[in-house]
Order: sequence, then structure tokens, then C-alpha cells
Amino acid sequence: MDFIFLIALMFVAMYFFMVRPQQRKARQHRELIESLDIGDEVITASGLYGMITDFDGGTVFIEISDGVEIKISRDTIANKVMYAADVDEDDEGQGPLMSGD
Repeated sequence: MDFIFLIALMFVAMYFFMVRPQQRKARQHRELIESLDIGDEVITASGLYGMITDFDGGTVFIEISDGVEIKISRDTIANKVMYAADVDEDDEGQGPLMSGD
């Protein structure tokens, strides 16, 4: 009987330490994807920084340089980029911050 209790306890621990954090992270990413708008600066999963110029269903058009626009899947956007000047008026442009920072 103790063995069954130990196995059940192990599954409960796995749920709280592995499954729930992954579900929370997936929910946060889904909310980020839904909140994207034209003009937002983003970073992709591959590390490209750019500004969203247009949407087409599950596709996002990102301008990564003047006149250079790429087309990527909406799900490959990792984060929005916010600058320190936008977050706190006292700090003068300390570089980009991710929205999770």
C-alpha cells in the first residue's frame, strides 16, 4: 500500500514541478501572440529583432532593416521588445528589455 502511495505522490510532484509551469508558460506565450499589433518591436525565436508591419492570418511580416521585410509564422515570435526609456523615465535608454523582464 505504501508503494502505491509513493507512486501517486511522485505523479502529483511531477504535475506541480513540470506540467503546471509548462502550461503557464504556454498560456503567457499565447497571450503575447494575441496582444501583438502593427508597430510592435519583437524578437523572434531565432534572435532577429524587427518591427511588425502587417499580419496575414498566422503569418507576420517583420521589417528587420530599412526596406528588408521578412515573413514568419506568428508562433515564432518569442517576445516583445520594450526599451528602458519606455519603462522608466528616470533611466536614459539602457537598451532593449524583454517584456518578461
